[in-house]
Amino acid sequence: MVATCLSVRRTRAAHGGPPVRVLALHGLAASSTTWRAYAEHAPPAVELWTAELPWGPAGGAAWSHGGDPGEWIGRALAEVPGGVDVLVAHSFAAVLAVEYLSAADPAARPRAVVLVSPFHRRRPEDFHWDTAHHYLSVFQDVFDEALRLSSTRPLPADIRREMALVVRDGVGPYGWLRFYESYLRSPFVDLAGLDTPVLVVAGDGDRFAPPEDAEELAAALPHGRAVLLPDCGHFPMTERAGAFARVVHELLAEQWPAAFGPSTRAS
Repeated sequence: MVATCLSVRRTRAAHGGPPVRVLALHGLAASSTTWRAYAEHAPPAVELWTAELPWGPAGGAAWSHGGDPGEWIGRALAEVPGGVDVLVAHSFAAVLAVEYLSAADPAARPRAVVLVSPFHRRRPEDFHWDTAHHYLSVFQDVFDEALRLSSTRPLPADIRREMALVVRDGVGPYGWLRFYESYLRSPFVDLAGLDTPVLVVAGDGDRFAPPEDAEELAAALPHGRAVLLPDCGHFPMTERAGAFARVVHELLAEQWPAAFGPSTRAS
C-alpha cells in the first residue's frame, strides 16, 4: 500500500463509571470535526475517539493510488487502547466498514456498529451506466453541502461552489474511483456473518446516499435496523445532532443498560 497518514485520538473523555469507547470515522474529504456536534450531545459514559483518515483534506491523494482503503478501518480500530466498543462510520467510511467487518474475526469486532448515510445496493443489476454518470455529476455537490453545514457564517453560493470544486479536485479521479469501486462491491459483501447489532442512520432527504440504501442494508443484516431522520440530508450528525445522538443512545442503552439506562426504544 502507498504510505500515507492516520491519526487517532481521544476527543472526549467519559464522566462517571467505566467508559464505553466509541470510535467515529469521517467520510471522503471530511475530518474529525464531523463529530463535534455528536460530542456535545453524547451521554457522559461515552469516551469518544476520532480519526483523521488518509482520505481527509490533509491526506493528499496518495491513499487512492493503490491498495485497499478498507485496511484503514482495521488500522484505526487497532489504534484505540483497550479496544473499540462501538464503531460509528459515515458515508465512504461506512461502506468500507461494512466490507471490513464482514470479513473480520468476530472476536475482534466492536460490540455495536452505527453506519451513517451508507452507500449500499443489494444486487449488481441495480448499477447502470447512468448510476456512474449521476455520481460523477453530483460529486462536488456533497462537498458543497458539507461546507454549507460546517461554515460558521453563511457563504455566498458562488463562493461555496468554487470551494466545493477545489475539494473535488483535491480528491481527484482516483479518489472518486475508490469511492465508486467500494459502492460497486457492496452487493457481494457477505452480510450474513456480520451478526453484530448495527444501527443504520440516514436522512430522508439525502440526495447522495439514497435512504433506500440504508433501509436495504439494515434489512439484510442479521441484527440491523434503520432509522431515517426527517428533514435531513447526508450529514445527520450535523443537521439533526440531537436526534442523531438520541437514536445512537438507544443502541448504547440496549448494549450497556448499566451505563446508559434501559433503552426506551419502541419494540
